[in-house]
Amino acid sequence: MSRRTDLDLSDDQRFALMKLRRSVADLKLDDKYDDCFLLRWLEARNFDPKLAEDMLRTSMKWREEWSINKDDGWQPPQVLVDYMPSGISGYDKEGSPVVVLPFAGFDVCGLLKSAPPKDMVRFLAQKLDSYLEVARQSSLKHGPKASQVCCIVDLTDFNLRQFTWRPAAEMTINLLQMYEANYPEILKACHAINAPKVFAFAFNILKNILTGNTMSKFIIYKADPSKWKPVLASTIDSDQYPAFLGGDQRDPDGDPRYTTKINQGGKVPKELYLKNDKKLTSSDDMTLVNIKKGDKLYLKYTVTVPQSFLRWQFKTEGHDIKFGILATDSENIQTVIMPIKKVACHEFEEIGVIKCKHTGEYTVVFDNSYSFIRGKKLAYNVRITLPVKEKTINTIDNMVNMEE
Repeated sequence: MSRRTDLDLSDDQRFALMKLRRSVADLKLDDKYDDCFLLRWLEARNFDPKLAEDMLRTSMKWREEWSINKDDGWQPPQVLVDYMPSGISGYDKEGSPVVVLPFAGFDVCGLLKSAPPKDMVRFLAQKLDSYLEVARQSSLKHGPKASQVCCIVDLTDFNLRQFTWRPAAEMTINLLQMYEANYPEILKACHAINAPKVFAFAFNILKNILTGNTMSKFIIYKADPSKWKPVLASTIDSDQYPAFLGGDQRDPDGDPRYTTKINQGGKVPKELYLKNDKKLTSSDDMTLVNIKKGDKLYLKYTVTVPQSFLRWQFKTEGHDIKFGILATDSENIQTVIMPIKKVACHEFEEIGVIKCKHTGEYTVVFDNSYSFIRGKKLAYNVRITLPVKEKTINTIDNMVNMEE
């Protein structure tokens, strides 16, 4: 843990930094975790040294649990390397690295079906760490302002459809929570350009997860280059970002997307999806059943406390099945909570949760009535849990119910 002598701090801020540095000395942090690093945690907690210490210690424990940057020989799945869009194009006028994210190439559903979620989290954490190391090295030359990252997110062709798949919504929320808890104050500015109208709706939902400090760094522009190009040019020299964004950078073959440095991502081919070839077996937390061809399975649960949660986890062997949830109130009026539709849970385990706003009987339906040829083997875990103050659940529900 090294000290910086080029910081512009008030006396109170300098004292808070000294106090935090002393209180976390037992962590024996590497030299790369310098004063700029410690300042991020202080800024995230309004320069309260104790709160900053608690946040930092929790994050270091998280890094250990998830083996973030652990030298254990781990290599990310190639599909993540090939299809996760982003890259550093250059530096802004203050020396901060410029990260470009072509969001249209982010196939979150395809990536989730092609790599274990833990690998995705570890890979993205590794990617963020690599960007921060570039920023740290630049800050040694250009000063503390270069220790943060400038981001350009191209929202061309952005749509909400893939985020209405519950595992994708949950993973997106989990990644945002990971970012907020473990990478505070790393963002200098995020220029979200070419935003369609529907993005405003999605952004309002995500305000439940992102802190006010993070939200203030976002600058959103519609698909009007005359508005966002001058802003980019005012903060980044033209030779430091791609031509398709108004800069001068091109690939040797003239491609304005600068693919030699910016991974464009793209649709993950289905042949790269993980194969769910394991035979299903019963376990302590999963019930195994066979649903005959043309038949349905109804699971009824009574909710006695409003705002309880109905949680589920299920998978099938070899083939899809239909899934939905119904609710029946005290007057025997039935309401569709989740429409019954096909779920490819033979490819990817389905996990989800809904809030039961009212008391009554909730019926989980596994529907194989459309299959006249084969029965389905299903392993499931469905349960009711009592209410908790968990705004993440509301956010996920809002995402999966989004419509363009």
